[in-house]
Amino acid sequence: MTLLSIVLPAYKVQGYLRECLDSILDQGFDDVELIAVDDRSPDHCGEIFDEYAARDPRVKVLHLPQNVGLGEARNAGLAKAVGEYVWFVDTDDTLTPGSLDKIATALREQAPDVLMVDFERTYPIGRAKRSGLRRTLAAAAGPNGADLHARPGLIKTIHTVWNKIVRRDLLAKLDLKFAPGWYEDVSWTYPLLVGAERIFTLEEVCYAYRQRRQGAITRTVNPRHLEVFTHWERAWELIDLQGSRADPVRPALFARMIWHLMQTVGNDDRLPPNLRKQSFLRTAEMFARYLPEGGFAPPGGADGLRYRLVAKRSYGLYAAMRTALRVQRKARGAAGALRKDPGEGRTRLSLFARAYYGLQRRLPLDPNLAGYAAYWYREVSCNPAAVEQAARRIAPHVRGVWIVGKDASVPAGTTHVVEGSRAYYRLLARAKYLVNNVNFPDFVRKRPGQVHLQTHHGTPVKAMGLDEQYFPAGEKHNFAALLRRSDRWDFSVSANAHSTEVWERVYPCAFESLESGFPRNDRLALAGAAESAAARAALGIPADETVVLYMPTSRPEPLALPPFDPATLAAALGPRGRVLVRGRLVPGVDSPDPQVQDVSGYPVVEDLYLAADILVSDYSSVIFDFAVLDRPIVLHAPDWAEYRAARGASLDVIEHAPGPVTRSFPELLSLLGDGGAYADSERRQAFRDRFCAWEDGHAAERVVRRVFLGEQVTPPRQLPPR
Repeated sequence: MTLLSIVLPAYKVQGYLRECLDSILDQGFDDVELIAVDDRSPDHCGEIFDEYAARDPRVKVLHLPQNVGLGEARNAGLAKAVGEYVWFVDTDDTLTPGSLDKIATALREQAPDVLMVDFERTYPIGRAKRSGLRRTLAAAAGPNGADLHARPGLIKTIHTVWNKIVRRDLLAKLDLKFAPGWYEDVSWTYPLLVGAERIFTLEEVCYAYRQRRQGAITRTVNPRHLEVFTHWERAWELIDLQGSRADPVRPALFARMIWHLMQTVGNDDRLPPNLRKQSFLRTAEMFARYLPEGGFAPPGGADGLRYRLVAKRSYGLYAAMRTALRVQRKARGAAGALRKDPGEGRTRLSLFARAYYGLQRRLPLDPNLAGYAAYWYREVSCNPAAVEQAARRIAPHVRGVWIVGKDASVPAGTTHVVEGSRAYYRLLARAKYLVNNVNFPDFVRKRPGQVHLQTHHGTPVKAMGLDEQYFPAGEKHNFAALLRRSDRWDFSVSANAHSTEVWERVYPCAFESLESGFPRNDRLALAGAAESAAARAALGIPADETVVLYMPTSRPEPLALPPFDPATLAAALGPRGRVLVRGRLVPGVDSPDPQVQDVSGYPVVEDLYLAADILVSDYSSVIFDFAVLDRPIVLHAPDWAEYRAARGASLDVIEHAPGPVTRSFPELLSLLGDGGAYADSERRQAFRDRFCAWEDGHAAERVVRRVFLGEQVTPPRQLPPR
């Protein structure tokens, strides 16, 4: 029999799901099965499960025909489990390294009914923090285990299911399943603990509990938080079915219930204000109904005062106390804010600029005005340019104005404003739509009714967003400011499912992922032989030459570009070969060799793609754009390990390479010299299927229809071969 079944229900957690699965499967522990339950998730969770199951027999996938909610999804997974023990893990969390071996040892040596483990809380920014359960778990430790009678302090531990590994036979004996609704853990955990005769604890941190900024129920204001009352009522019903087992611990269970209910009543992040009195009075009803015989001695301090007010149904006094405590907390918070640098994370503006921008923000928004920007106002290009071009055709009522820097090159006829001018601040304050492939400056404050469209400027290979804080290259970043900027986004454009997963994880904000493909790639998707010939003519390249385009990504200090000699590469191609080099730091970029052409300053990168027969790159997002053309790509990656250690990676680009991979310049010469770049067409097709499936030439149209016209759009699922 398998020792452990881990049940993994998933719904709208695609950004975190791979990290969860990897944290389990990469531990090298084989006496486990993963029951992956796709709760009819509308994102890519089901596809991710299937991908992992295809390469790891420990993963078994269950696709539910309809969304049933977390509790019922766990029940469905439990019904398929065959392990001696069951562990219900949330798919936005992770297991700590080595935890499975420690848990397996405890299960085999102690044979518990329930094994409780410690956990840590992980945050979007900063280090993880260990839970406060260490002493409680240590106090409950022992060679023979115990039940709640002997260890009533365990009632005060967190009521979640994910820190408890349970004997599957015990669940069957208690006929214990999850009920639907929010707070389903409550009506499962407490009957379980009452019914367990052998509870063991493991002091080691085995679980990492993610504190999410978006999507967490505990931070969602919703009337459904009232369902906590239903689950406590069900918990008592199931406990009563066990007869007198619960009698010695009823006072402790009762105290825990009142504490938990008051946590909900008094939490601004959960209940709407109009339901606060109702929930308080319902708590008072629960107090009277479940008060143990012989009464109850409330604790001291603020908690004890709350208990007394609940017992007397004194909502007025409770509301007054709550207001006083809130004022006290705000005063402490304000005092702390004064001790911080008031200018941190802000763009300095002149007094006039700040006043003028503030004045313009008081005037009405222009519902038909869109402001466009790209690459920190340096140019008119990339996805914003493609969106603007499509908007002129599909949504002509929306007037587009570009923001450019003083030294930017602006195409003739482009309506624009210059950074720092009055028109610049007016546009930022009054345009309904603001479109950018990077973030706008920190001083920009999003107005009610404004729509921010973040197009991004590449498929992520290197670590991005919050992931950068774990690597040397991100040490100087202000991640709190990054999140404030990203909180302005209403839409985030995705070129592929991988991008969606990454953007949702590294920018955990409330935007809508717009899965459209990259607008800038529409030209590549629709291009034919005539467009390629025109691009070559613009660059002065004869039609019969073999053209290699070399475009490496930049390296963080102290890394430097690996050895590369374009003249030697051109010679290996033969007399009709040409090497285009885009990258001013590439050694030999200024070679006088007539077969080497420096295109670092060429303004239209798509022309370079269309002119090239072969792309040589490394960890740059250009490989995803060039793959739209379905032409050979070589990854020249001599320093992958060093780059990954310094910059981090969102994708193992070597594993998913669209073609041959070379590790040295001589190897690259040999490959291109004998035509080996044209091999690996199967890898290129697999790469295109995974990362280019939405690039059908209509991505910009989908973006315009969704953002400017409010239409619902869906990307294609598979491209026809070129």
